[in-house]
Amino acid sequence: MSLRVLFFASLAEIAGTRELRVDSEGLTDVNSVFEKLARDFPSLEKYRSSVLIALNSEFAGPGAPVQDGDEIAFFPPVSGG
Repeated sequence: MSLRVLFFASLAEIAGTRELRVDSEGLTDVNSVFEKLARDFPSLEKYRSSVLIALNSEFAGPGAPVQDGDEIAFFPPVSGG
């Protein structure tokens, strides 16, 4: 059982990939997925409070529940002018 995780911009650089599969066992919500990823890629931790999240192509919060087969995308904060 797995989740598809997508990283964009600087988060992809930190993870060294734009996409990976994560074993979904024991992961109940987006926050638990992020916690697992932050253990694997410690530099992600600094983005915890500002990362944008999409769950199955819909914006979601860290407490959104996840299920086997879901797609979670993480976006760094965006600024522009």
